[in-house]
Amino acid sequence: MNKTLSLLTICRKAGKLELGMDPVKDVCNSRKACCVLVAKDISLKSLKEIKYVCKREDIKIFTLDATIDDVWGCLGKRAGILGVVDKGFAKKLSTMLEPVINE
Repeated sequence: MNKTLSLLTICRKAGKLELGMDPVKDVCNSRKACCVLVAKDISLKSLKEIKYVCKREDIKIFTLDATIDDVWGCLGKRAGILGVVDKGFAKKLSTMLEPVINE
């Protein structure tokens, strides 16, 4: 397991991680999300939708170096979109991951 997934495991146990499109959109719309992470094999439709929400709310998006199945194996839920609701976790993850260009 890589360092990013290890950090996400800690983040989830702390209750600072939302998994899935609808929960992440909810925390983005309520301005609780500090950043959004997407799996590298997410569908283009889902990526377009989450990019729109994040652009509207000015939230940074990062690409995980993991697939949806990797996230599933690590966190116990099959999700390609993750929302971090803690500034400390978001800051550390932003140094570890590549940003998604939000056009």
